Amino acid sequence: MAEAIMKGVLAAGLFKAGDLLASDTSEARLKSIHQKYGIRTTRNNREAVREGDLVILGVKPLGVDGVLAEVKSELKEKVLVSVAAGVPLARLAAGLEREAKIIRAMPNAPALVQAGATVLAPGKGVEQETLDLVLQIFDSIGKSWILEERYLDAVTGLSGSGPAFVFVMIEAMADGGVKSGLSREVALALAVQTVLGAAQMALQTGDHPARLKDFVASPGGTTIAGLHKLEEGKVRSAFISAVEAATRRSEELGKTK
Repeated sequence: MAEAIMKGVLAAGLFKAGDLLASDTSEARLKSIHQKYGIRTTRNNREAVREGDLVILGVKPLGVDGVLAEVKSELKEKVLVSVAAGVPLARLAAGLEREAKIIRAMPNAPALVQAGATVLAPGKGVEQETLDLVLQIFDSIGKSWILEERYLDAVTGLSGSGPAFVFVMIEAMADGGVKSGLSREVALALAVQTVLGAAQMALQTGDHPARLKDFVASPGGTTIAGLHKLEEGKVRSAFISAVEAATRRSEELGKTK
């Protein structure tokens, strides 16, 4: 995810390569990043934090406490943006020596192709100017919104886990095409483009999905026959339950970390 953010801000012209400094434990990883983007790199986390004004913490949740313990003395008057899933603001603040300006960010996998959905939850003392900059950063890899932290488990259940649900839907639609006689290659390409086109149609028209569904489904036609089968299979209920289950699991993981 950290690399996706680097790629996004550079492509959007928000920062120049010389403005960025990446830290990682892997020398090979740093070499690859430098070759791709021309940014400066280091294996010293404290050096990276010391030189920056805005610090993006892109480690896995289990690594958060160790990294914060290492760099907390360098975070004075800095802004910390954490993309570590499920790590609350309170835990991040507890790992620092003094009250800091912290923002939690919950991006999703499509951020890797600059089509992500990110929700930001700012902590206390974050100025609007800083928040606007962070919004610009995450808008460079898709779209971003600001919500209170209490909604982030639901965000995780919907947009965080949602891409996997959509991938299953794409695969199932392609399987239906294959069962109906299409080649696997053609069926998959049609399924992917259909989902992409439907999403763009919903975004660009701003119409309610139910209205768009009715637009496609002619009386007595093929689409309404297919929709009837989806209703028999309780697809709506399955999607609602999937988001709800992912939300509950996010809540559980947040309590155990």
